[in-house]
Amino acid sequence: MTKTAQVRAEAPPFTLVATLAGLSALGPLSIDMYLPALPELGKDLGGGASLIQLTLTACLVGLALGQAVAGPASDLLGRRRLLLGGVIGYTVASLLCVIAPNVWFLIAFRLLQGASGGTAIVIARAVVRDRNEGAAAARFFASLVQVSALAPIVAPLAGGALLQVMPWRGLFAVITGLGVVLVVVVYRGMPETLAPEDRRGDGPKAVLVTFGKLAADRAFAGYMLTGGLAFAAMFTYISGSPFVIQDVYDLPQLAFAGIFAANGAGIVIAGRVGARLLDRHGSRRLLGIGLTIAAVGSLTVVSSLAAGLWTLLPGLFLVVAPIGLILPNSMALALSGRPPRMAGTASALMGLAQFALGGLAAPMAGLGGSDTSVPMALVIAGLSLSALAAFRLTPRPPVTA
Repeated sequence: MTKTAQVRAEAPPFTLVATLAGLSALGPLSIDMYLPALPELGKDLGGGASLIQLTLTACLVGLALGQAVAGPASDLLGRRRLLLGGVIGYTVASLLCVIAPNVWFLIAFRLLQGASGGTAIVIARAVVRDRNEGAAAARFFASLVQVSALAPIVAPLAGGALLQVMPWRGLFAVITGLGVVLVVVVYRGMPETLAPEDRRGDGPKAVLVTFGKLAADRAFAGYMLTGGLAFAAMFTYISGSPFVIQDVYDLPQLAFAGIFAANGAGIVIAGRVGARLLDRHGSRRLLGIGLTIAAVGSLTVVSSLAAGLWTLLPGLFLVVAPIGLILPNSMALALSGRPPRMAGTASALMGLAQFALGGLAAPMAGLGGSDTSVPMALVIAGLSLSALAAFRLTPRPPVTA
C-alpha cells in the first residue's frame, strides 16, 4: 500500500471537506463579495460597465492561468508546499487591491489574486482525486460544491451590508483577513496527499504531452467543455446582474445581494439533492438533468426582455441552481479512470477551460452599457444551450461514474 493510499484511509472526512471547501471558496469569495460595489467602483475609479467588468475578467484569467501552472506542478512536486504558497500569494494580492490607485492597477492586482487563488482551487480538486474514484469522487465534489456554495450566498450579503459602513476598498481588506486565516489553517492542518512514489517523474515537457492527450480524449474534452460552457453562463450572470438588477431595474444593493444569495442557495439545494440521487441515477444522468434545467432557465431569461423583472428572476435561478448538479458530475466524469499522478494536470486543464470561458464571457454582458439586459440574456442562452449540445455529443468515459 502506498503512502497516498494510507492517507486516504486515515484522513478525517469533516476536517478535509471543511479545509478543501474553504480553499475552493476562494474563487467565489474573490468575485461575489464585491459584486454589489461594481457600480460604486465604476464611479470612484472611472470607466463604463465593460471596463469595470474587466476586473472580473482579470480575476478569471488569473484563476485559469494559476490552475494551468499549479495543477501539473503539484503532480511533480506534491500538493502541500504549492498550496501554502498559493494562499500566501492570494493574501498579499488582496492587500494590494485595497490600495489600488486606479482601475488599471486594480485589474493587475486582480489578475495576481486570481492566479494565487487558482493554485488553491486546482490543488483542492487534485486532493479529492488523490483519495477518491468514480461515484465516491462525485459525492466528494458535491460536498465541496455545497459547502463552497455558501460563499455566493454569504459573500454578496456581507458585501452589501459592509458597503453601508465602508467603501469598496474595505471589502478587499476583509478578504485579506480571511486569506490570513486560510494561511494558518493550511500551514497547521493540511497534510501532503501525494506520496513521492505516486508523483510524476518525467518533467514539464511530459506535462504538455499529457495536456495534449487529455484534450484529444473525446470523453474528457466533452465533459470539460460541457462544464466550462455552463460555468461561463454562470459568470455571465455574475458579471451582468449587478448592473441589470441595480441600474436597469433600480433595486438597491441589499436587494441585489438577497437575490444573489437566493440563487447561491439553489446551488446548495441542487448539490444536496444530487448527492442523494447519485447512487440511483449516476453522474451522467444527473448532469443531463442539470443542463436541461439550465437551458430552460436561459430561455426564460430571454423571454424576460419582454416580460420584465418577475420573469427574469426565476429564469436566473433556473440557470444558476443546477450548477450544483453540473460542476461536480462533469468533474467526476472527466476525471474518472485517471491515475493520481495525472489528477493535478487533468484538474488544471478543466479549470483552465472553465475560467478562460468565463473570462471571455464576463465582459460580453456589459457590451450594451449598464442600462440594458439584452447582452446578458443572449450570452447566457447561447452558452447554456451550447453546454447541453456538448453533453449530448460526449461519449461515456472509459470508467462509468
